[in-house]
Amino acid sequence: MQFETLLLEQKEPGIHLLTINRPQALNALSPQVIAELTGALAALRADPGVRVLLVTGAGEKSFVAGADIAAMSAMSPLEARAFALAALGLLRGFEAAPFPVIALVNGYALGGGCELAMACDWIVAAESAQFGQPEVNLGICPGFGGTQRLPRLVGRAMAMEMCVTGRAVKAPEALRIGLVNHVVPAAGLLDKGLELGRAIAAKGPVAVGIVKHLIQHGQDLDLENALRLEADNFAVLCATADKREGMAAFLEKRKPAFIGC
Repeated sequence: MQFETLLLEQKEPGIHLLTINRPQALNALSPQVIAELTGALAALRADPGVRVLLVTGAGEKSFVAGADIAAMSAMSPLEARAFALAALGLLRGFEAAPFPVIALVNGYALGGGCELAMACDWIVAAESAQFGQPEVNLGICPGFGGTQRLPRLVGRAMAMEMCVTGRAVKAPEALRIGLVNHVVPAAGLLDKGLELGRAIAAKGPVAVGIVKHLIQHGQDLDLENALRLEADNFAVLCATADKREGMAAFLEKRKPAFIGC
């Protein structure tokens, strides 16, 4: 696929890197970026060879500095709602992808950038990264899921503080409050992403996708139904070729060769 605002490349077998490439605009999310991200994600989801997706922003200053304010300033209420719904659909697509999605946050992740990072399965941050939901500074509220995903990650009180004050948190604090999983030097950000990607790509891809599904959807169920959901999926996985290969490899003391079915 051809993109004007994105770069998409396969870094290693099964591991793809998606870069939002608008460094002159601090990689802000315009309607065009949202549309191109939606198309790129659809293509990746249709490719059975994808095992891990890494998402980052071009340049050294910004992951995504937010939604494109210049574009939003001219939107009518109906246009703004359509823009938000398109972004919400995109971010739900990241969550529903059958492979893990890891945000590599190399700088500012504010507003829509923080919301994009939170829709990934986890976040690796450079030491220079900053996270925040500063929409109240513009007289609006988060529109891409910030008021809903942030409290699920950091708790109600911290999310309330960040959203109503617009305060940004730096990488060490983001790690402490549970917003990010790892903080690394900026020069090692991609290396850390690839390290995690290799660890995931070596596992059974069907099982990895099922684990992602269970953790996401089990959170919204009561414990009894969540446990039954897990047991049902455990049974389904026991019918796969990857289960047979994984257990045979364990017994034969060799590395498994998973095929994704």
